[in-house]
Amino acid sequence: KFTSKNPFRIKITGRTKHFINAFGEELIVDNAEAALKKACERTGAEIREYTASPIYMTDERNGGHQWLIEFTKMPDNLEHFMEILDTTLKSVNSDYEAKRYKNISLAFPIVEIARENLFYDWLKERGRLGGQNKVPRLANNREFMDRLLELNKR
Repeated sequence: KFTSKNPFRIKITGRTKHFINAFGEELIVDNAEAALKKACERTGAEIREYTASPIYMTDERNGGHQWLIEFTKMPDNLEHFMEILDTTLKSVNSDYEAKRYKNISLAFPIVEIARENLFYDWLKERGRLGGQNKVPRLANNREFMDRLLELNKR
């Protein structure tokens, strides 16, 4: 955001530490927000909270992204929702598109449905309730995701 034109000054705002670049895809929050918005518009879904993180490559599968989404209104068709998300990410991020090409580096994204209030419960568990504490939208590791998935089983 520009704070001054003379001299030029820019203030970096937002969740600047939130990205996924485990495979060179350089996915940032703006990309994710645009893709989720389009997927919601086209499927009638509404999202309360979400996060995403990498799934690392193994002998059995390519790497990819795992999305954990708490819907206030489920999409008409979850698979179609994820197809729109993936297609939109490809259109707004050429690095993501290159890594998704023929599933060579990145497999189709996986989605997990978060139970109601999962993210609230997670923030509470961490003593992070309050306006200045936010759910990490994207993480370049599995630290948050693994704990959230454990809590999601309760």
